[in-house]
Amino acid sequence: MKAVVITQHGGVEGLSIREVPDPDYGPDDLLVRVRASALNRADILQRRGQYPPPGPPAPFEIPGLEFAGEAEAVGNHVTEFRAGDRVMGLTAAGAHAEKLGVPSRMAVRIPDSLDWFQSASLPEVFITAHDALITQCGLTGGESVLIHAVGSGVGAAATQIARSAGAGLIMGTAGSELKLARARELGLDVGINYQSTDFSDIVAEVTHSSGVDVILDVIGAKYLEKNINSLAKKGRLIIVGLLGGAVAQINLATLLSRRLCIRGTALRARPLEEKVAATRAFEKSLMPLIASGRIRPIVDRVYPLSEIREAHRYMESNANFGKIVLEVS
Repeated sequence: MKAVVITQHGGVEGLSIREVPDPDYGPDDLLVRVRASALNRADILQRRGQYPPPGPPAPFEIPGLEFAGEAEAVGNHVTEFRAGDRVMGLTAAGAHAEKLGVPSRMAVRIPDSLDWFQSASLPEVFITAHDALITQCGLTGGESVLIHAVGSGVGAAATQIARSAGAGLIMGTAGSELKLARARELGLDVGINYQSTDFSDIVAEVTHSSGVDVILDVIGAKYLEKNINSLAKKGRLIIVGLLGGAVAQINLATLLSRRLCIRGTALRARPLEEKVAATRAFEKSLMPLIASGRIRPIVDRVYPLSEIREAHRYMESNANFGKIVLEVS
């Protein structure tokens, strides 16, 4: 099969398309003929050598965290899927290839209303955002939320999830007015351009200094102090990315006096059972809304697998709104 292989860590020149052996699959697995996959920040970091996949070293380093395709074969123990079923889901690595072996419990059936590209854009960002906002932070109707990088895949997903959960106020940051305008179409109430405005000042102004209940952050250290100052009493901050650094100082007195909660999360390195639980929660809560069109997959651009280097360059430009998708086969 053809696959994207990281031949050396560093720039995009380390990405190549190569012929590699078909993957193995076990009695509890599916062998998926991948039709589309999507690009994530983790793939950029893996290419740079900063985010290796969990588990023992593989003979070929193939990136890719999510897939959409057909079940080409099913393991002997699998009863919920048959060969030919359209499926999508998460994987720790290897989705940027024509075939992929995955545990059947990590697969989600694709509704007829979605094409391959839309389906491939869903798993990583929607499972991440749903797990962060709903499962871990317990966002409920009437609460307020601040979503950083609202134009990213996770940000666009989180905006729609917050709206479907009945959030009373949805605020978000982005680096351009165009991204903020598009996010408003998804349910954003207050857009903050971080290029020209301090988000903590806007949060204080809009909430009359009471703060927001939940913050979803992909920046990390750079925003930590201002995030804490922007939380309401009993507010929850969940960090899902570290684009702004990993080391910061914190005033613990603020946490104590306002009874704040700070959590960190990452899907890739979690045990299989936790990933399965997050996948099933996404399937139960969001897939009916996605199938009906109430929640939309946001595909910014589609690249053929042969243009993987161009896709990486485009992601690194931060120009995309929503997901960058790869047409695999």
